[in-house]
Amino acid sequence: MKLDLNGIRFRFWMIFFVFAAGITLLIGGLQISLIRPYYRNSKIQAVSTVADNLQENLIARNNTESIAEALKQAVDNEVCVVIYNENGRKIYEADSLGSGCIFMLNKEEQTASGFDLETVLSNVNNTEISYSENLTNVRTGQEMIVYERKVRENLSDYYLLVNSALEPVDSIVSIFTRQYVLYTGIAIAAAFFIANWISGKITDPIVKIRKEAAKLEKADYDVSFEGGSFTETRELAATLNSAAGQLSKIDELRRDLLANVSHDIRTPLTDIRAYAEMIQDISGDDPEKRNKHLDVIIRETEYMNLLVNDMSELSKMQSGNYVPNFENTDIVQIIKEVIDLEEQSILSAGVIVETELPESLTVYADEIKISQVIANYLSNAIKHTREGKKIIIRAFLRDDEGTVRVEVQDEGSGIPDEELPYIWDRYQKSSRSFSRKLTNSGLGLAIVKAIADSHHAGYGVTTKLGEGSTFWIELRYPDEV
Repeated sequence: MKLDLNGIRFRFWMIFFVFAAGITLLIGGLQISLIRPYYRNSKIQAVSTVADNLQENLIARNNTESIAEALKQAVDNEVCVVIYNENGRKIYEADSLGSGCIFMLNKEEQTASGFDLETVLSNVNNTEISYSENLTNVRTGQEMIVYERKVRENLSDYYLLVNSALEPVDSIVSIFTRQYVLYTGIAIAAAFFIANWISGKITDPIVKIRKEAAKLEKADYDVSFEGGSFTETRELAATLNSAAGQLSKIDELRRDLLANVSHDIRTPLTDIRAYAEMIQDISGDDPEKRNKHLDVIIRETEYMNLLVNDMSELSKMQSGNYVPNFENTDIVQIIKEVIDLEEQSILSAGVIVETELPESLTVYADEIKISQVIANYLSNAIKHTREGKKIIIRAFLRDDEGTVRVEVQDEGSGIPDEELPYIWDRYQKSSRSFSRKLTNSGLGLAIVKAIADSHHAGYGVTTKLGEGSTFWIELRYPDEV
């Protein structure tokens, strides 16, 4: 696989790897640089604690048991101790270092080592506080710490000096450094593989989604997006799967639309051309035949105009550019006006239209668009109801839902169950809905769906094959009428 320096995988790997390596190096550097002062401070603290215990046992208590305890502590902590009184006379000493004790060296060796008893006693006496200093024992070449303290007990002054050897810090640092280099190598190698694994877990679903999206770009809708184990990528995959399904459906509808529109346009165009040629060749001099042929041409052009207008309106509403003009309007009055407008179609079809309406019922809707919904429902019922059968239009308030329901019930042929999910699609082929009429473009129910969606209204149909169908829409009831 080609390495993409700008890809998420490489960048995530690099960030994680550099972060892990940087933290490891920072901790190691701090350890190496701080180990010396930390060790010295720890040693000073330990020697100070020993001095506290010696002060309590030797100077404050000063009995056989306390002297034995003080000697034990000196041995256990590997220190040598001397105590001077206020006259500078040594009154106690304990040594567990032997020739390594700075107090056991001769005068010349002490001076060479940087230790001068008179200076020490003078410093302690002047400052009246404890302090420590680092020296190098010339006899052993070992670095040492000397801790000095002035103690006042029993109305007398005592000078407590404790000497302890510092471990060879350089050797400790060297050992630690070698171990750290080894551990750092292991940590960086682990960080390398862990970063690679984690980056792969994050980016692999994205790579797979991209590959599937490339198929979608080529109109291959037989794709399946997988989101892996992360919530975000799973949600992205689910969204893309849904989008792919919608695109597939839209593409199918597009093909059906093109096929059906071309069919519906081709038929009137053929008629128009045929009758125009007949006028030209046959009926041009016969006024009666000429007018009859011209009437056919006019009707066919009106149908084409109706088809184009419905297509344009449906496209506008489905594009989301249409905003309904909501207002309080009387749905009963709208229904009566629609029935009046369809009177000629009702008489021609020989059907009986009945209504079950209150005196008035107000809804909050776009009056023109809701008129169109009812007109499309009624036109659809007229088309599929046999002569002498009834169509019932009713409107009523649903108190439990706070909505107004309008129903158009026919005694037609009903709709097969397998066609129900598709009757609202524009130009959906149906055994029931595809007879061409000059007053119907075939887009009526698709327009109803678009209008209902723009009103956030419920809509639907209940049907029984051979007995008829009831199309309905539920509109918002105004808060204040």
